[in-house]
Amino acid sequence: MKERIDSMISEEDVNKKINEIGEQISRDYAGKSVHLICVLKGGVFFMCELAKRITVPVSMDFMAVSSYGGGTESSGIIKIKKDLDEALEGKHVIIVEDIVDSGRTLKSLKKLLWERKPASLKVCTLLDKPSRRVVDVEADYTCFQVPDVFVVGYGLDYDQKYRNFPFIGNVVFEEE
Repeated sequence: MKERIDSMISEEDVNKKINEIGEQISRDYAGKSVHLICVLKGGVFFMCELAKRITVPVSMDFMAVSSYGGGTESSGIIKIKKDLDEALEGKHVIIVEDIVDSGRTLKSLKKLLWERKPASLKVCTLLDKPSRRVVDVEADYTCFQVPDVFVVGYGLDYDQKYRNFPFIGNVVFEEE
């Protein structure tokens, strides 16, 4: 099997939408500061670009989690692979995700982070696949909704490839 990447969302459209979301967050948090939490690895490209476009004070931290269980489906049970370096108490926190899919991991992550007593907790995602949602969780800020296809680029990967693409692409598998 060989893969081909078809462009779905251009670099120009991605940048335009990140600008819009950055402006919205800046308005929503006027007079405050925000603490961005990147869910590694996929969210790092998006968070860095988003942070550059937010005009209120920004701090950042990183977290790596996995959702494990039998098979290929997320169980929603979080295993923390890298925890945050800073406390969240009293901070206005925004979880920055590359994609919200089933919602299981995000729902568990939100519950875990609320226990750390932030002043507020919101979610910002580059991509949302609502057709795949199996639990009730929504992003507060969404750049793009995408259909149920395998997407790469802007941090999203297939077998650790294509993260560095500056656009969002669809992986199409072809017979060799």
